[in-house]
Amino acid sequence: MKLTTFAWNVYDGQQALESLDESQKETRIPKLPSLLEFFGYVFYFPAFLIGPSLTFTEYMALIDETLYKDAAPASPNSSKRVPIGRKRVAYQKLVFGISCIAFYALYGSTFNYTVTSADWWMTKPFWYRFLYAQIMGVVQRVRYYGAWSLTEGGCIFTGLGFNGFDKDGNALWDKAANINVMNIEFAPNVKVLLDNWNINTNTWLRNSVYKRLAPPGKKPGALVTMYTFMTSAIWHGIYPGYYLTFFLGGLISSAARQVRTYIRPFFLPALLPPKSKVLPPPTLVKRVYDILGTVACLGIINYMVAPFMLLELRPCIIAWNTLYWYGHVVVLGWLLWGQLGGFRWLGKLVKARAEKAASKEAMQVHMEMEDREHKLASGMMTPSSSGGTLVVPPFDVAMKGMEEAGDALKLGLARGGGHSKKA
Repeated sequence: MKLTTFAWNVYDGQQALESLDESQKETRIPKLPSLLEFFGYVFYFPAFLIGPSLTFTEYMALIDETLYKDAAPASPNSSKRVPIGRKRVAYQKLVFGISCIAFYALYGSTFNYTVTSADWWMTKPFWYRFLYAQIMGVVQRVRYYGAWSLTEGGCIFTGLGFNGFDKDGNALWDKAANINVMNIEFAPNVKVLLDNWNINTNTWLRNSVYKRLAPPGKKPGALVTMYTFMTSAIWHGIYPGYYLTFFLGGLISSAARQVRTYIRPFFLPALLPPKSKVLPPPTLVKRVYDILGTVACLGIINYMVAPFMLLELRPCIIAWNTLYWYGHVVVLGWLLWGQLGGFRWLGKLVKARAEKAASKEAMQVHMEMEDREHKLASGMMTPSSSGGTLVVPPFDVAMKGMEEAGDALKLGLARGGGHSKKA
């Protein structure tokens, strides 16, 4: 991972800046480093075996302390700029990691996907096997939480992982994180789960595979997503279970993207832009949608990872067979229905909903303008009810007011002239 990342960063360093995106501009290497710097990066000890992966620019920012350029010295008598709190966070990661490993040592053999080949497994009803599979998925993930938390703590202890300050001025040490447990176990959709699982490997896949396969100026399609997942499978190893998992993962990712495109808009304001990153407070219906999304997401993922844990082809097929292939049925059924016209039909419904909301809003604005014009018609200029600024009434009303003011002025001058003659 480090070598391919380094190679692409060197390649980006030879390209014109306008052809790069923001992340590529930050990580580009315009000049080759020395051998000492290169080997120091490659053999950076805390991340040597299982990550987290990092770029060469991040490593050099740690070495020359430009990583802490926005931080004040730790003490008046010290030139070190490493913010305080580093050791405390590292020890917290240590405790959490050891706790996860201990939990897995206690329950990992009981809640293991190998039980799907046991004789007693098929004597249980499907609902029991389904729920048991969900518990197995959680227990098997815990060992990864433990390992990655320990390596993250090691990186933080050396000073890597600093990510600025929060609103209260406390140092944040989460940039070396490889997982976000809460966002995994309670993810409302597959995208959120994948974005928070093996974060640095996902970053590597996105920057070194996904972006590189996309045609210039075009958005990557489903085929690019599938190539990226298969690259991840090859990177993991040669066991059939890896390929079964990541091939299905590519299909799940594509299916989840269609759900976000065609189902999610019905639970959001109709006129909200599709790519909006700022969402209004969730309604009750949206909260129910998110809860159902969490249940569906974990149900599919815990099914998908069975081959990843079993590795050999025969146990993988047996495991999915005992679960009646429910993950494949849901994912392939949704994609097939969509290709047969379902997505087109849902797209029309989403568009019609937005047009209806826009028409209703336009009618409301028109009625408000008519009401305001009616209120303004009684005077030449009146303060607006919103901010107190002067507003101009309709032209015919203004002309009538000016004529009345002119007549009053003439009458006043005539009376004043009469008084002066008498004097």
